[in-house]
Amino acid sequence: MNVVIPTEQSRMQEIWEKVRHGERLTLEDGVFLYESDDLLTIGQMANEVNMRKNGRKVYFIENMSLYFTNICESHCAFCSFRRDPGEEGAYTLTGEEMLAYIEKHYHPGIREFHIVGGHNPYVPFEYYVESLRILKKHYPNVTLKAYTAAEIEFFSRLSGLSYKEVLQELIKAGLGTLTGGGAEILSDEYRKKMRVEKADVNQYLEVHRTAHQLGLRTHTTMLYGAIETYRDRIEHMIKLRELQDETNGFMVFIPLSMQPRSPSAGIRKRNSAFEDLKTIAISRLMLDNFQHIKAYFINIGVQLTQVSLTMGASDVHGTIVKERVSHSAGALTPEGLTREDLIWLVKGAGRIPVERDTFYNEIKVYD
Repeated sequence: MNVVIPTEQSRMQEIWEKVRHGERLTLEDGVFLYESDDLLTIGQMANEVNMRKNGRKVYFIENMSLYFTNICESHCAFCSFRRDPGEEGAYTLTGEEMLAYIEKHYHPGIREFHIVGGHNPYVPFEYYVESLRILKKHYPNVTLKAYTAAEIEFFSRLSGLSYKEVLQELIKAGLGTLTGGGAEILSDEYRKKMRVEKADVNQYLEVHRTAHQLGLRTHTTMLYGAIETYRDRIEHMIKLRELQDETNGFMVFIPLSMQPRSPSAGIRKRNSAFEDLKTIAISRLMLDNFQHIKAYFINIGVQLTQVSLTMGASDVHGTIVKERVSHSAGALTPEGLTREDLIWLVKGAGRIPVERDTFYNEIKVYD
């Protein structure tokens, strides 16, 4: 009996048919797409899916970042942001210092504070709660997009409270949504090799599940470009897709391109533009139950972000103001952009810029 082995062209055609009919792609489909060099076809498929979901609209927000501490008990191999107590550059902001920093950079158009930091065990859980309370008191109309699932797991250990109890305390203090960080690659084997000394796979997913059950809509990420395989990446996406099937609580998926200044992790080169675009496109194809895929200009640059808008991305993040985590790892991109920059970026790709709030409610369409 002769076994017919599909050619790459026929295999790609099978996937095209699935995409056209709205059928879910499998693990094997995703790995095949990663192994293919046909970026244009992959991008074309992703663009078709995105146009079906979002049309020509591309979203952005006026926001700013706040990093309250870089002291961290974890020693993840890829992190250049963390510090030990007493180490040069180590800090933990007081409430007054947080307000002073924000007042220096704030303007009335800002709708969101993106708040993350290290896992600092030298301050009590109440510090993290009170930080939100202070910010919400002074900026009641700004959404507090604060803390990763890994931070919530850390707070649970620090306080002795359950994930639900931790989140309830933070919500009472003003928490509006969780950030997506801490996912890295959702593989326990990968996390062991990369010394990811924070929430494991099940803990990361359980924190988001709990947040969704409490009514929070959240963000999620994938940090790619280290030692993971293509299968690891696709399995990561499928784990998130399965949780989204269950809760429908994720608003956006954000692929994060690993930056090179992580010698202990063996990261000495940036991902290629080809790999970055392929990852955005494949994310759009695999995550059929996510409304948005974000192109993060902090990681991949402004020009590549423009190109990604024709390959599945429908969000370009926001103004940010002084991003630190990626830049501490060697990012050479802008630390932030203005509203005008973002409008130019989107229009330059032939798309329609839409200013949004944290929850993708449209504020203004720049058509």
